[in-house]
Amino acid sequence: MAARGRRGMLLPIMEPELAEVRDFLAAHAPFSDLPDDVLAAVPARCSLRYHRRGSTILRPDEVVTSFLIVRSGALDVHDPAGGLVERVDVGGSVGVNGLLQPPPYGFVVTAVEDTLVLVVPGEVFRDLLTYPGVSSYFMLQQAHRLRQAVESVQISDHGGAVLRTRIADMLGRAPVIARPDATVREAARTMREARVSSVLVLDSTDRLCGILTDRDLRNRVVAEGLSVEVPIAEVMTTDPITLESDALALEALLEMLGRGIHHLPVVEDGRPRGLVTSTDLIRLEQSSPLYVVQDVSRQSSPEGLAAVARRLPSIVDHLVTQDASASDISRVVTAVADALHRRLILLAEEKFGPPPVPYCWVALGSQARYESGLGGDQDSALILDDSATLEHATYFAEFAEFITDGLVLCGYPRCPGDVMATNPRWRQTETAWRAIFAEWIERPTPDAVVGATIFFDMRALAGDTDMCERLRRHVLARTPQASTFLAHLIKQAVFHQPPLGLFRGLVLEKGGPNESTLDLKHRGVGPVAEIARAQALSVGSTAVDTRGRLAGARSAGRMSESSVADLLDAFEFISYVRLRHQAGRVREGHAPDNFVSPASLSSFEKRTLKDAFGVIRQAQTALAQRQPLGYIS
Repeated sequence: MAARGRRGMLLPIMEPELAEVRDFLAAHAPFSDLPDDVLAAVPARCSLRYHRRGSTILRPDEVVTSFLIVRSGALDVHDPAGGLVERVDVGGSVGVNGLLQPPPYGFVVTAVEDTLVLVVPGEVFRDLLTYPGVSSYFMLQQAHRLRQAVESVQISDHGGAVLRTRIADMLGRAPVIARPDATVREAARTMREARVSSVLVLDSTDRLCGILTDRDLRNRVVAEGLSVEVPIAEVMTTDPITLESDALALEALLEMLGRGIHHLPVVEDGRPRGLVTSTDLIRLEQSSPLYVVQDVSRQSSPEGLAAVARRLPSIVDHLVTQDASASDISRVVTAVADALHRRLILLAEEKFGPPPVPYCWVALGSQARYESGLGGDQDSALILDDSATLEHATYFAEFAEFITDGLVLCGYPRCPGDVMATNPRWRQTETAWRAIFAEWIERPTPDAVVGATIFFDMRALAGDTDMCERLRRHVLARTPQASTFLAHLIKQAVFHQPPLGLFRGLVLEKGGPNESTLDLKHRGVGPVAEIARAQALSVGSTAVDTRGRLAGARSAGRMSESSVADLLDAFEFISYVRLRHQAGRVREGHAPDNFVSPASLSSFEKRTLKDAFGVIRQAQTALAQRQPLGYIS
């Protein structure tokens, strides 16, 4: 009798059953794509195993030598933290990743019900991988597992999901409403009686057409000396930003941070269901970044701003332990950085007086892409109106120095490469900037490519923002035809390889203070940003963020939907591990960095990072194949 233990009862496949097993395999992918003679030979090399309901079939620390196909019953696959990765029904398989990658396996597999599995030895599996249909099927399965891993790391360590609360769950009283022809006096009385700071304005069909807030009353009525008898239609905010009731509290938070507003109407089919305010979110989440942004606006000195900025790492630490994604956390970090920049710019104008000519202060790099982490340095530039002359140089030099010094106080060190507005090279008129970009595009030297990787990630922060947008539109219209320049960008994008060895082992940094660590910036998120930039510029996409650029490449047919989805999952997972590491460094009293020790990662995280790095490598290979790079030096 066959042995029976925690692995269940092993059953050989008898001669009469071979045809039945062959027919079973023929009915399920990827075996249905095998040639008939190959398929017919598989059952005799396999065996069956029976597992009782609730039994553990595979453990995270195991060395897998076979993969299992569910013949009857069902299996659950969990990550080491207990999160459900997938349920595998009849025809599905488990253990494949244990054969594709070095041990240990990294997942817990249990029988949901009494289950019979077909045991396929590793040597059979390797033989079958020589058939393209089989290999591509299991590569897609790997991508699915990466996507599940991305979702599982976003589960709160505290079991709560404060910022993932749905807006519908936050709504209480019915919205206070008014009509457009009501007077300001009537609206103010309504707000006083209802003890609210705003009213929603509905048109004759009961659809939202505006909002009137206490700020509107101060700024648009009292400060302007208007009569309280004017209709509120003349002073309200028309077509306000809204959210659907199934949106998340985090989405409301990000809208308020990004737009500097404090009230968000909640609608369904254009009709208001309620209102969410910044106070609601602060009450919901006491460590909300709204506290930081609000305090930034109240500061009157760089020292005061620095005191506020020191609270950002603890907020990131808190967001990491909630179920916020890396994308959302980076947007919060960027929003706080933007607020600090803008407040310092206002303080500079107060100190030095109104600017002599119009200007635009621009953020560069990861801040421009809304992808900031902790510990990043400064990257900035100034675009000046074409009327600027040498006599204006002193004003803007002192102006930039004040802002840069203030940012250093706030925890943003100077750029080691001096890519800052304090460098006269990066304080230019709009026309001069056009010439600089033209030089980079038409004569792409190595220095030009380095400049392009920084300055093509450009976003206006303050001043005359139209200058930046005009410059970007002018430049982006030229990049799709600049084949030599794009070839240089592509070469740069494939140069920084992810830290993955020949046999899918992790390649660690050698020598220096960061020896034996993984550089998740330059060899993780950086290559994804470079791939996205090269793809986007080749189609003239106006997006500046990595996710938007990849979406643009997909829409233009440059990348397939599946390859973009896989690359976004890889980007998200690596970014999350990086942000969590940075928050942990600050918590332990160290400066945040991008170098993660493998010893600090679980087997699940190491395995998923390998998946993510593999996806990046595939994307780099696909990008390089689009254009010959051998002649580029």
